[in-house]
Amino acid sequence: MSYEGVPGVIETVEAHGETTLVVDPARLVEACTHLRDREGFNFLSDISAADYLGWGAAGVAGYIGDASGRDLNAPMTQGLQALPAAKRTRFALNYHLLAVSGSPRRVRVQAWVEDGEPVASVIGVWPTADWHEREAWDMMGIPFTGHPNLKRILLDDDWEGHPLRKDYPLGGEPVRFSEAE
Repeated sequence: MSYEGVPGVIETVEAHGETTLVVDPARLVEACTHLRDREGFNFLSDISAADYLGWGAAGVAGYIGDASGRDLNAPMTQGLQALPAAKRTRFALNYHLLAVSGSPRRVRVQAWVEDGEPVASVIGVWPTADWHEREAWDMMGIPFTGHPNLKRILLDDDWEGHPLRKDYPLGGEPVRFSEAE
């Protein structure tokens, strides 16, 4: 299927049996509205955020599985066999859309943003984006402008940082395992 008329599309990628529309973050709401109203994508199933900090630098290896899976005993990233290409920016927001009426179809809309760069909320297009955007804020720290209730959804309100970021400090809270401590 062709998505030539979708506003804000920078690139269309066909890979791994999936169509991805890379859109300009400034035109995300416009692109999503078009996909809902003119292309029939009436269901937002998920918004997933990915942190690509350091991606493409020395010491980072990549792997893409195929339909047959992979051999867990075969060397993979230990030898750095595949150096992945650098990404556009640090964070990718992936909007997984379904057309559930008529012939079922799916498409992924992808917006690339830098750390701290706000993205317009798509709650006006799909109300279910409310919780998905809150999760992306809570776990990755990606801010959404126009969101009516952008606050933590999984972690306590006083939690510091965003734990799914690659620069989040490892470690944790000290745990008492016995009364002897």
